[in-house]
Amino acid sequence: MAANFPEVPATLKPIAHYLKTAQEHDARDAIVSYWCRLYALQVGLKINSQGMEERKFLIQVMDWLETTKKAHTENESITNEVAAQAYLENYALKLFLYADKQDRASNFGKNVVKAFYTAGMIYDVLQTFGELTEEVTQNRKYAKWKASYIHNCLKNGETPVPGPMQSAEDEELDNELQNLVPGPSNPAPDQPPAPGPSQQQTPYPPMGFNSFPSPGQTQLPFSGPPSGPTNFVTNDPFSNVKAPTPPSEPEKPPGGWQPYTGPAGGVVAPAAAPVATGAGVTLTPDQITKAQKYCKWAGSALNYEDTKTAIDNLQKALRLLQTGQDG
Repeated sequence: MAANFPEVPATLKPIAHYLKTAQEHDARDAIVSYWCRLYALQVGLKINSQGMEERKFLIQVMDWLETTKKAHTENESITNEVAAQAYLENYALKLFLYADKQDRASNFGKNVVKAFYTAGMIYDVLQTFGELTEEVTQNRKYAKWKASYIHNCLKNGETPVPGPMQSAEDEELDNELQNLVPGPSNPAPDQPPAPGPSQQQTPYPPMGFNSFPSPGQTQLPFSGPPSGPTNFVTNDPFSNVKAPTPPSEPEKPPGGWQPYTGPAGGVVAPAAAPVATGAGVTLTPDQITKAQKYCKWAGSALNYEDTKTAIDNLQKALRLLQTGQDG
């Protein structure tokens, strides 16, 4: 549902990027649009020094959210937080993997920057549902850093280094290992090869970096990504670039998961009361939600071919459903 909002008041500028992302998805994905505006509202309500203009603007956002939710009562990814969280994680991951694939292939451009940037915004929105998982936190950090890094390189007419950067410690270790090999020493390559599955299962680099590349620093050694981009705080340099559509239909929940439908085809809502399992165990709604999350995390792990983590999460879900015990 498209919306015509006035210009964001100066005091509410911190939420402008989320509202911009929502606007870009108004005509293409109501779910992303809805949760981006809801997150913007939550952040906006916490901003101090609000006057009449700010309150009036936030009330307009509230009205839009209420109207949109009523218009999509049949859409579980809008009415149910568990389904919404899974949907947004999947959507952001598809954007992230698209941008990462293009980056590793040295296909740099505004669309890649925008995809990384939008993925970072949606990862922020996932905070609506609680604390982020370690995987999501690292993907968010890497996406924001890559968006800022590639943008700076393009702005300064430089060629970005594809893929994750090596830290100074990684490079020093490589040099030490290289010195142990008999034969003439070879200089380290200017660009590190993208890590294979046996080296790194996820498309983000090791964490713990706290510095950021200067405009002229595009070659190794490189200290790694910061906690987030610094040049996107007040201005989106690619506001006129449309975020790329994820490579496959984002309407499909991750891992092929689909909500159970009864004989009449209606979606069965999450249980509001304790449910007795066939094993004689009574589960609370919170326990059922936790089991669903374990299954969702297992599916996410398989996206990275991390079968060990997937099996571990599935076993936790099975244990919870069979015994009522978590862990």
